[in-house]
Amino acid sequence: MTERPPTPSPGERARSVAARGPATLLPPVPTLPPTGTPADRVSPLLHHVHDDGVVSVLLPDDHELPATLRDGVLTSMVEVVDVAPVPLRESVRGLLWITGQLSALPLPVARSVALEIATVHPDPRLLDLGHGASLLQLTPVSMVIADADGTHPVTPEEFAAATPDPFCREEAGWLRHLELSHTEVVHTLRRHLPARLQGGHVRPLGLDRYGLRLRVESIDGDHDVRLAFSRPIATLRELSEELRRMVGCPFLALQHGV
Repeated sequence: MTERPPTPSPGERARSVAARGPATLLPPVPTLPPTGTPADRVSPLLHHVHDDGVVSVLLPDDHELPATLRDGVLTSMVEVVDVAPVPLRESVRGLLWITGQLSALPLPVARSVALEIATVHPDPRLLDLGHGASLLQLTPVSMVIADADGTHPVTPEEFAAATPDPFCREEAGWLRHLELSHTEVVHTLRRHLPARLQGGHVRPLGLDRYGLRLRVESIDGDHDVRLAFSRPIATLRELSEELRRMVGCPFLALQHGV
């Protein structure tokens, strides 16, 4: 049996998606279950997933939710989307669903939370708090991560204990650079693909400390392939070495006496 290449844990993948993806709020509808239509989805002015999985959501005061939540809490869901940084036929790489109790924060508490968010991700929209915008908070009860590596439940405790992948922030710029400026490298990487996929259009899809993911777009559909590194990596220098090894760089072989 072929051994699957190593991948980040579900908790790590959830943390990475939470750190970089756009989000929508799916509040409950009083009389009918959500239909999945855009009308059921609320796009916040701003959202932030804290290290413990709590989600802060900034909404305009004229939205119905801030007023509704003054008298209690609602069970709601936040959906965070992991979108590929390069334009693909199917751009969604994964989804993170966070289900929990949604409540409105009193203004003094909301301002304290906003300051906490600003230390990590400064955003001028936070200045609208108390001036036409309200901060809501989703306290997580359960989480589910769904991507090419499978669909897995993640407890809030597992989420809090995990950390985002070390390339979480740099991934988008690096993949775009690879796609636009180093097409010859992407072309060379196809030699690692199964023979049946080597005729497709190969695109860079994802990067983490365990390997590089490629998307092969072909007539019969899209296929995702993970190319494993020789070891887990954490720095751009190590990434450069692994990429050179994958493309068969002769200089790297001489450098390491291979």
